[in-house]
Amino acid sequence: MTEPLPNNTLVTVAWLAQHLSSPDVRVIDASWYLPNAQRDGKAEYAEQHIPGALFFDIDEIADTDSSLPHMLPSPEKFSSRMRKMGLGDGNRVVVYDGAGMFSAARVWWMFKVMGHEDVAVLDGGLPKWIADGHPLEDLPPPPVQERHFTARVNSMMVRDLNQMRDNIQSKDEQVLDARGAGRFSGRDVEPRAGMRAGHIPGSCNLPFINVFTDDGTMLRGEALKQKYRDAGIDLNKPIVTTCGSGVTAAVLYLGLTILGCRNLALYDGSWSEWGSHADVPVATA
Repeated sequence: MTEPLPNNTLVTVAWLAQHLSSPDVRVIDASWYLPNAQRDGKAEYAEQHIPGALFFDIDEIADTDSSLPHMLPSPEKFSSRMRKMGLGDGNRVVVYDGAGMFSAARVWWMFKVMGHEDVAVLDGGLPKWIADGHPLEDLPPPPVQERHFTARVNSMMVRDLNQMRDNIQSKDEQVLDARGAGRFSGRDVEPRAGMRAGHIPGSCNLPFINVFTDDGTMLRGEALKQKYRDAGIDLNKPIVTTCGSGVTAAVLYLGLTILGCRNLALYDGSWSEWGSHADVPVATA
């Protein structure tokens, strides 16, 4: 095995192009879109994807017994699906998506929760890969040999409804919401039916799109830090990220990891859970 992925956070399209044929590198297409986007990640993968990429269905590799969308699966289910995809111990995993930087961070976070550290997101995703002139294919993935995957769940990276409710009183952790300002304030209608509008009381708002540069790659250094500071976040204190359904919350989690922040967690149910419960408080701006 060669060197680990750079920082286990982001890799550039140039890095992936150079290492695409490395025997231990595995590429995952994690494309997923909100219902109102009218895009089908799996269908788009079949039409074109990075050569050798496997498709990761976040709605199936999930707790499908839950009424909430794409909640974390059990470690047993995650391990089983990874084995069947030929992913496991010793692999360097690079995740991308068709939107640029959207759902890939969610899958990156899932691997981290399950104890697989050698995973990174492709900075700028498929749009950046295409813009830089790298090749695509429409071939189905080749047959894979099952590989052992050892799941070691890190529950400290995940928060549930009760923990988030308790945190309103304790204020032990800052809560950072990745949704757009209109949804956060309650002005905009939620894309899922039955959701109340607003946000978790005491939370801060940083729309996930604000942490990107004009070419869709992630900000770095002081520019990235300032986005979190402007949102009212102290980077030296514990932070929980949230969003609509736990997807773009992972983008902000990724950015915080790049900045070297610790004591991070993600509220898995996010607004899909909180906004559907009548017995929890909701704030509007």
